[in-house]
Amino acid sequence: MLLRFTKMHGLGNDFMMVDLISQRANLHPQLIQELSDRKLGIGFDQLLTVRPPEKPELDFKYTIYNADGSEAEQCGNGARCFLRFVRDEGLTTKSTIKLETNNGEITCKLEKDGNITVDMGKPVLQPAKIPFIADSPKITYRIPLQESCDSDGESEMIELAAVNMGNPHAVIRVDDVDTAEVERIGPLIESHPRFPERVNVGFMQVVSRNRIKLRVFERGVGETQACGSGACAAMVAGRLQGLLDDVVDVELLGGHLSLEWGGDDDTVKMTGPACRVYEGRLQV
Repeated sequence: MLLRFTKMHGLGNDFMMVDLISQRANLHPQLIQELSDRKLGIGFDQLLTVRPPEKPELDFKYTIYNADGSEAEQCGNGARCFLRFVRDEGLTTKSTIKLETNNGEITCKLEKDGNITVDMGKPVLQPAKIPFIADSPKITYRIPLQESCDSDGESEMIELAAVNMGNPHAVIRVDDVDTAEVERIGPLIESHPRFPERVNVGFMQVVSRNRIKLRVFERGVGETQACGSGACAAMVAGRLQGLLDDVVDVELLGGHLSLEWGGDDDTVKMTGPACRVYEGRLQV
């Protein structure tokens, strides 16, 4: 069968968008892995699908698949592209839509300047709900980078914050994101036994109280140009440590996001662009 799709990106975090309302497809993990290949397939960080909602009060169901075929709970950059896609495809004329995800509900709003704001919900800090193995909630945790020790019998320790923004995130503060050991530390934290469902790993440099730089090693993907939920997690972690104000500009490899979080029971709001790249049809 021919599968219609659209390639989109949010700050370079790129997606294959598939409408599963007007067409059907069996998107099994092996097929997703093949499609994600940047030399032999379409190439993307995540594959996003549009489905009918299970709850009548919501507009769509939003499902997310990582490049390795695993399913993700949340993707903030993808949510912005989702709204742009369903409007472009004529699936809705609304400027604000409510989406059903595997981990709750989110709201997306098209702003007058063309940017899109996503209400990412409240951050979750309780270890069991992240999930993260810890005796009690803390602002930051010190954990051994690896279970095994080095030749001197000591483990390298890493200090991190653990936050769930619809999916799990570890946030590590660094002096300079350009020299951060993303390729070495990212995979070790992603699959660390303290994170039983694996974790996205953010490397945050605090530039000022209203600006940070961020690189993110995403679970099931590797380092990406941008990560919306990772930006939210970093902002929350920085604010809880007393380093940031409640409105922050986040500079990622692919561009900038504007974030707002008042703390306590407020939800985190993320604003940024969503871009359409091309449309295609594929025999599957």
